[in-house]
Amino acid sequence: MPPASLVDRHVGFVHALRAAGLPVSPAEGLDAAHALMVVDLSDRQTLREAYAATLVKRPAHRPGFDTLFDLWFPPVISGAEGTAVAEDAELPELRERLAELLMGDPADPAFREFARAMVGRFGQVQAAPGRQSWFSFPVLRALSPETLVARMLAAMLDERGGLPEKVARRHISRTIEAFTEAVAADVRRRIAEEAGVEKVARSAVRPPIDQVDFLRATKDELARLRREVYPLARRLATRLSIRHRRGRRGRLDFRRTVRASLSTGGVPLTTCLRPPRPHRPELVVLCDASDSVSTFSHFTLLLTFALREQFTKVRAFAFVDTVDEITRLFAPGADVLDAIGRLTKEADIVRFGRTDYGHVFERFAERFPDAVGPRTSLLILGDARSNYQAPALGTLKRLAGQARHAYWLNPEPRAQWDTGDSLATSYGSVVPMHECRNVAQLAAFVETLA
Repeated sequence: MPPASLVDRHVGFVHALRAAGLPVSPAEGLDAAHALMVVDLSDRQTLREAYAATLVKRPAHRPGFDTLFDLWFPPVISGAEGTAVAEDAELPELRERLAELLMGDPADPAFREFARAMVGRFGQVQAAPGRQSWFSFPVLRALSPETLVARMLAAMLDERGGLPEKVARRHISRTIEAFTEAVAADVRRRIAEEAGVEKVARSAVRPPIDQVDFLRATKDELARLRREVYPLARRLATRLSIRHRRGRRGRLDFRRTVRASLSTGGVPLTTCLRPPRPHRPELVVLCDASDSVSTFSHFTLLLTFALREQFTKVRAFAFVDTVDEITRLFAPGADVLDAIGRLTKEADIVRFGRTDYGHVFERFAERFPDAVGPRTSLLILGDARSNYQAPALGTLKRLAGQARHAYWLNPEPRAQWDTGDSLATSYGSVVPMHECRNVAQLAAFVETLA
């Protein structure tokens, strides 16, 4: 159970938010404590919104916040709540009652009361010999809310089809999702009562999408990460463009210089220069496409696809133990997911299937000698693990010297660099290497270019 003291509970809740990856500063924790002094603590929803207003910065952080709030500030529930519904009614009656609730408002207290009652009736199963635990799956399997859709549509509509049916289906989908979450929340509450809220909190919340590790991202998380790519691509292009312009001086503006010299008797003491023209840099991306960094390469290829629109010229190369240009797969109008799927079938990037950075750099310099030039930003994406092969540092140094800028993004934690077959420090001595395990670190890298 959470600590009995409100202060201890507040401190534990803020600590749990930080542990889950939500950025909560000490000052914001104090703001939340001050907010508790002016709100009605007996109103749980008001308490929730007071915490949210002071601690939540982004909409993407709200689901994790709500999950942890429900654990640290659970609703007051009487022991007999929903007992009659759970014990006396037969399953067909329960499904009929669920259909009525799903057609209504999920904010109705009866909605969550029914969910808690169903968890009490169906949710406890034997997890191991001699030990029982609580699960959402048996509740949803017994009630099968998805199979009630046709019945609910018949009750809600006089005539099927058209916009009214679309609206009704959308409402039903939202209420089924709300019921599923209400069941999951009550399951977490019951487990927390038995095992301790701290233990449950550590596993109940996935990190915010900007802190999801590229190498551990699920399919759904990769889909959400796509929405983070385009703003980062625009910022990266802007930062590199600024670095291209820095230190450049425009050509002499003769007319302004002569006009300025009139005040000094025709002596041009001050020369006026034309402002340099804005320049969109060129970009070359070298992306490790081996299985060990497959989810990272998936994301970086999405980034490459987005960068194509921000740079004058983008050339993309994928490699495992040899390298091939894949720019053609990202032609205007191409579907990015289709391009990533074609990569493994059409690109000549595998000889033996074991990553060999040294051979890749040598083959890249040999096959594509014109790829890197004085206007090029070279971006290398990979874990620097070369299966104990020769690193070809000289070739990499030559490539980096030819480029205007060169950067290396490594998806592995810094603590794992130089372990096993990693050549992170050796390569990092030639090309500045940055840890890049998630969107937050990629955004930080982009900011360092300013």
